[in-house]
Amino acid sequence: MSLLLLQAVFLPIILAPVVYLVGLRMGKNVGWLAFLIMLYSTGLVLYSGMSNNGSLFTNTRLETYSWNPIGNFGLYLDGLSFPFAAIILILSTTLAVYSMPYMEHRIKEEFHENKKKFSADALNRKMALYYSLYVIYAAGMLGTVLATNLIQFYIFFELMLIPSFFLISEFGYGERAKISVMYFLWTHVGAVSLLAGILTVGYFGGSFNFVEIAESGLPNSIRIWVAIAISFGLLMKLAAAGLHVWLPYAHAESPTPISALLSPAMIGIGAYAFLRIFVFILPSVYQSIVVVITIWGLLTMIYGGIMAYAQDDIKRLLAYSSVSQMGYIIFGMGSLYYLGVTGSVFHYVSHGTGKALLFMAAGSIIMQTGGVRSIRKLGGLGSKLPITGIAAMIGFLAIVGVPPTNGFQSEWMIFAGAFGGALESGSTSKLIIAALALAVTPITAGYALLTMRKVFFGKLPKDFENIKDPSLLMTIPLLFLCALTLLIGIFPSVITDGLIPLLQSAFGGMK
Repeated sequence: MSLLLLQAVFLPIILAPVVYLVGLRMGKNVGWLAFLIMLYSTGLVLYSGMSNNGSLFTNTRLETYSWNPIGNFGLYLDGLSFPFAAIILILSTTLAVYSMPYMEHRIKEEFHENKKKFSADALNRKMALYYSLYVIYAAGMLGTVLATNLIQFYIFFELMLIPSFFLISEFGYGERAKISVMYFLWTHVGAVSLLAGILTVGYFGGSFNFVEIAESGLPNSIRIWVAIAISFGLLMKLAAAGLHVWLPYAHAESPTPISALLSPAMIGIGAYAFLRIFVFILPSVYQSIVVVITIWGLLTMIYGGIMAYAQDDIKRLLAYSSVSQMGYIIFGMGSLYYLGVTGSVFHYVSHGTGKALLFMAAGSIIMQTGGVRSIRKLGGLGSKLPITGIAAMIGFLAIVGVPPTNGFQSEWMIFAGAFGGALESGSTSKLIIAALALAVTPITAGYALLTMRKVFFGKLPKDFENIKDPSLLMTIPLLFLCALTLLIGIFPSVITDGLIPLLQSAFGGMK
């Protein structure tokens, strides 16, 4: 079976108009078509990565094509891109189901807010638009992590920006039009900076293809400027402290299923690109900036966590939590040690499932309580929304790093890598930074436990005495991600078997 990856990426894009046309007649049930499309892409990618002995994430697959403007390009699956691609697709597939009842509720709510006359045709048009944009958005994210060419990567990078802009502006909350423009401008500024760095690397490196770029072709005088341009663009996407301004607004006011993709899946793509470009293409440049990256990651961990404490809006709390969690990923990338970087990639996975659970649980709460997002107005919901409560608990345990969730594995690797890299290099300053990073981890546990106590325990407000968990279309996706979060934590080798040898080889070549 050939062109598996090509089908996985481009089939959702090709079928997006079909999704729209079918949605005009089927309304919310077009979500099943989107689900099947994303499930097919998921199956293709998982099959592509399965080795002969049946283990996942250990096989590599390269598909090459020709495109005259930039030469040969292709799609590539290896130990680094597998975890990113898998989480993007698993979440996109799961949220396609979750979106059906949630977006129907959101669209009806929007008609009520705007005092417009509701009709079935209007609902169908909105659902058709939502799901057609949704599958393009998912395909754009997938394309970025499978690209073999810098220009191709940038095209997919922009492709995921456009549908996400419209998903926020058309279906979001609050001042969604203004916030979608803010989101677009901030992320586009980062994308332009990234493009400048990419074009410079391609020009002096002799190729835009990842495996053909020669770092030696880059003059020493411009290497630091290339590093700044690329890092600025990718750290903007990662919402590193100081470059994060767009994230709390965009994630808090997006429709909740899109928040559950933006935060767990999309922003972490910056980490993939950083590792692919710096570790495998520009290793000497990477070694020159790791101290800055490590400190920036530490500051992001602290800032995002402290800001999460200050939030009353449950979605804004989760958005700032994502800023903090990206700090863990950035910190691990700066360890200059294979185990720390493995932890960063693993943390993309654990944050992906954990934060998706939290945003989906928040969506269930918002939907069942009639739009309440203020934490101080909630309480005692554990008895009324038990499945939602369990999902939120497992999601928080994952981002805190409690066994047996996948978050324990990722955080253990990040800090083991940080201390291992410090000891191997004999650097006292690195050892101190690693100790400081470990010391701030209770911040996450603090806001997680506080939020659980305020939302799910205590006195139940009278207004919520008759609420219950939402329909199976929302609770089954929650339970599925709960199981996945625990299974990956118990069997981490599904991520590490293909990743660790790849990174050991890469870091061995730097010595």
